[in-house]
Amino acid sequence: MTRPDTRVTRLAELQSTSRGRLDQLLDSTPLATVALVRAGHPVVFPIGFARIGDDLVIHGSTGSPWMRALAGGASVAVSVTALDGVTVARSAFESSFAYRSAVVFGTFERIAVEDKTAYLQILTDTFVPGRVAELRDSTAKELAATLALRLPIGVDNWSLKISDGWPEDPPEDVAAGAWAGVVPLTTQYGSPQTAPDVAPGTPVPPSVRAMTGALRNTAPR
Repeated sequence: MTRPDTRVTRLAELQSTSRGRLDQLLDSTPLATVALVRAGHPVVFPIGFARIGDDLVIHGSTGSPWMRALAGGASVAVSVTALDGVTVARSAFESSFAYRSAVVFGTFERIAVEDKTAYLQILTDTFVPGRVAELRDSTAKELAATLALRLPIGVDNWSLKISDGWPEDPPEDVAAGAWAGVVPLTTQYGSPQTAPDVAPGTPVPPSVRAMTGALRNTAPR
């Protein structure tokens, strides 16, 4: 695969080369968008993911054509974005969003059969911390029906753009005296909703009770 051009060309000053800030973004949201070309057409798919060490890990059905395409070595661009606030400027032109956005390029690899269970358990505990200890083991049939894939995060196959500053109004707008600033935006866990087929009196498990407050990590200011 041709080495991707990871330079930010629009507002290049917002590009960050910090691997720590990249990891912070990848750890702050469970949703990514995978883009690839399949059957001659560009397609995109949203999917849950987790960063496990230096890998971006996803899983899905062995019956999924696009998952099989990824397992077969299709080149991909994986986008992850966190919306952290609304930047309210003194003009519509300068108003914007506070965000962190990354793209990781490369090809996914199948996770070895002997490692699949461990990776899937880490994925589950990333989405619902502590849940694995409350669940039965996956069956052989379930494992066989699941593709687990990893995309290595290297030193030069990703791009990160961060907009976290204040409004950049021209002096004449500042002098006019209007308000400007940033309104933070976060995603919150809500109250657990029990499925209708749960037996009366069944307690909400500790892993679910612990899902309160903001979703994972929020951006520092």
